[in-house]
Order: sequence, then C-alpha cells, then structure tokens
Amino acid sequence: MNKGKLIVFSAPSGSGKTTIVRHLLQNPELDLEFSISAATRPPRGEEQHGKDYYFMSTDEFKKHIKAEDFVEWEEVYRDNFYGTLKSEVERIWSHGKNVIFDIDVAGGLRIKKKFPEETLAVFVKPPSVDELKIRLKKRSTESDDKINMRIAKASVELATAPQFDTIIKNYDLEVAQQEAYELVKEFVK
Repeated sequence: MNKGKLIVFSAPSGSGKTTIVRHLLQNPELDLEFSISAATRPPRGEEQHGKDYYFMSTDEFKKHIKAEDFVEWEEVYRDNFYGTLKSEVERIWSHGKNVIFDIDVAGGLRIKKKFPEETLAVFVKPPSVDELKIRLKKRSTESDDKINMRIAKASVELATAPQFDTIIKNYDLEVAQQEAYELVKEFVK
C-alpha cells in the first residue's frame, strides 16, 4: 500500500485548529482526507458517528487498546479517551490521499514520533488563554467546569509548541488559514 503524508494539527481547545483543517479540506489539490478519531465522549450537537468521530464505549475503546488497534490514543480527561485507529489511516491511504488530523497535542506528538518522515506536525497557537476561554464559552457546548478543565490544560499544551515542526499563530483566521495552506501545499508536493 502506498503511504501518503500525515498532516497533524494540534492545539488547545478553542485555538481554531478545526476551522483551519476544514478550510484545508476544501482544497482538492492537496489530496487530503480527514482522519476520524475514536472517542468515548457522547456526541455534541449535530455530531454523527462515522463522520465526526467513531463514538464508542470506554470498554470498547479499551478492547481496541489491548488489541493494539490504535496509531495513538490518549486518556485526555478522566475516562474520556480519544485515539486514531490504524484502520482509519490505512483506509485513507488506500484512497491515495494524505491524512489530515485535528487531534490533541499528545496524540499529535505521538504520530510525529511514530512516522517522523511522513508527518508535518503543526501547532496552532491562540492569541491568549483569555481568548481561548471566550471562544469556548461562545461554543455553548460544554459546562463551565469542562471549560475550566480545558483552560487549565491549555497552559500545559502551550508549553509543547516548540516540539512541533511549525507554529501557526492564529491571531487572524484568514492569515492563519493561508499560512496553513502554504505549509501543507509545500509538504505534500
């Protein structure tokens, strides 16, 4: 099977990585396909199984861990697992596409370590932690406790930025999207 490239976008929640990844997916010349992560959390809003995430129970997720079915996985919050199934990467590569990830910082670094030559690891840096909190509250998808957990985790995640291949500062979304496009275009050519 031909291996494509792996493009990882990681950042604290609310940094804009999902918006940037969606923008990149609208550019067919990049030959990108989104890697759908597995998650043990319940769907939010309109999220759908097999489109946004592969939603599974904690027991089911742990069975996949034991079977070594993941490229990477993480217990992001207590009893809240996320991971990338090997079968998902293989599915995308079998279509002749490059895999683009929108995943947490720890998962992004694990993919880079496992596939150093095939991976471009991009960290999306928010303007500030205060701005992150504003963005998360605007989403209206989580409780204040969950938002505070994410903010507390953000300072730890921000400290990992230098471990990535490059950092995009998302102070202006259009500029960040253009910078991401140029980076990915150069990497996949």
